[in-house]
Amino acid sequence: MKALIQRVKNASVAINGKIFSKINSGILVFLGVEKADTKENAQKLADKILKLRIFEDNTEKMNLSIQDIKGEILIVSQFTLCGNCAKGTRPSFDNAAKPEIAKDLYEYFVNIVEQSGLNVQTGKFQAMMDVSLINDGPVTFWVEK
Repeated sequence: MKALIQRVKNASVAINGKIFSKINSGILVFLGVEKADTKENAQKLADKILKLRIFEDNTEKMNLSIQDIKGEILIVSQFTLCGNCAKGTRPSFDNAAKPEIAKDLYEYFVNIVEQSGLNVQTGKFQAMMDVSLINDGPVTFWVEK
């Protein structure tokens, strides 16, 4: 399971030109589910993201987690994170989980994050989405479990 996370001032998902979900200060999570991923991977990744200290304290050091600042989280499924660009010029998606499996693990991941008590919003699985964000920093991390 792979996640590209970005610290944001705000972020939103629009579908067919209409806002589907939005957050203020927090984290935008792009989540990719691979064939070998399990609920254990989802649990570990969610725990890591919730505890990752990527927000500045009063001394401007990254010492605070999303939970510490009571920020918001937007989780967007993105199977292209599972693309392999090593050979040729067309990405291979052989490692991406089948949609029905990926959806279950995506929803499981969302449920774990929701248990944090933070405001959690999502995109729509398998929808064509327009994602807008203002990256804070910019701060962007690649996390895998």
